[in-house]
Amino acid sequence: MLKNKLTVVFIAITIALQGKGQSAKLDAIIDSIKKSHPVIKMYDNEIRSMDEAAKGARSWMPPEFSTGFWMVPYNPGLWKKGDLGATGMGQYMIGGQQMLPNKKKLNADAAYMENMSSVEKEKKNASLNELVNDAKEYYYEWLILKKKLVILSENEKILDFMIKNAEIRYKNGLEKISAYYKAKAALGNVKNMQLMFENDIREKRIGLNTLMGRNAAIDFDIDSAYQFTDFSSLVFDSSLFYTNRSDLKAVDREISLAYLKQESERQSLKPQFGIRYEHMFGFGGLPMQYTLMGMMKLPLAKWSSKMNKANIESLKWKANSLQSQKEMMVNEYSGMAYSMRNELELKKRQLKLYDENIIPALKNNYKTMQLGYEQNTEELFMLYDAWGTLNMTQLEYLELLNGALKLQVAIERLIEKR
Repeated sequence: MLKNKLTVVFIAITIALQGKGQSAKLDAIIDSIKKSHPVIKMYDNEIRSMDEAAKGARSWMPPEFSTGFWMVPYNPGLWKKGDLGATGMGQYMIGGQQMLPNKKKLNADAAYMENMSSVEKEKKNASLNELVNDAKEYYYEWLILKKKLVILSENEKILDFMIKNAEIRYKNGLEKISAYYKAKAALGNVKNMQLMFENDIREKRIGLNTLMGRNAAIDFDIDSAYQFTDFSSLVFDSSLFYTNRSDLKAVDREISLAYLKQESERQSLKPQFGIRYEHMFGFGGLPMQYTLMGMMKLPLAKWSSKMNKANIESLKWKANSLQSQKEMMVNEYSGMAYSMRNELELKKRQLKLYDENIIPALKNNYKTMQLGYEQNTEELFMLYDAWGTLNMTQLEYLELLNGALKLQVAIERLIEKR
């Protein structure tokens, strides 16, 4: 029994350690959001609700039944058959009527209701686009923080080297104390920044867990790989946005719904027909009788068609308004996309300059100063200055990289690339 318990505990610990060491890729995070985020389930349920409601669009009006006395005298004595053979007066009636629907009206109503969920489907895709690109932002910010922590770890070693060497040299009268205290202060700042960046990483982890619809406290790491997307050949015209953007497709669906609703209102102006049947049981020998009548509603009359005609006109202008809104959105998106692409290309060129020229030169400068310091030809403050310049430039590079990745996410959000 004890052996079994120890086995279970061992397995649980192994699973926990494996979970802690897991590294999640961006694609896996996005897939998890698509499957598990509550907003997706919310839209799915709303869409199902509308589709279920649409199944009743071709329903007829319910039949109406009636029963009761028909043309009965108040004097009960007149109900009976007379002594001379005269029949009694009054009847008991049962009846029913049914309006016969206009088939074109039913089809128009059904088309409208069956297409109502199409707007929600596009809104769901638009919401998913926001969630996915929010996740990309968290992911890339986390990636940058990890790179900053690597630099800070290297800085910690460098400053520790400076401080220990300075202490030895100061004892031997070979070093000034001012640069030593600068290095000590810088080491404290590095540790403070490490704490801040580690806390920021925890926030990004919480954000990604929330987007994936799971416990915010679940521990995991991310893969540090990334790549830039080439947007240089992409033309940000109306066809691109009409093809990709779900919010524009939702506006299109709303325009279609407006026209379908117009058609439903037009069909409401057509006459409606019905049938009524009544059967009467006569009192005091009065023979049974019946009534069979056709009925017709005439909504074309001025006093009964005002609302339908007003709705038809209103829906026409609503469709025009939505069309203008769509054109305005496309124009805005196009301008934003070209502006962001221009800025992204600038940042890419700057990053290349940092990679190929600036940072290698500053690293060589630091190595030269370190060699001179070890050979007693350079002083600590010169080495500290060379390190400070290199450190500041490396952090500037990462901020530039962070800005470039944010711009990439912003463009992908704009063209709805998931």
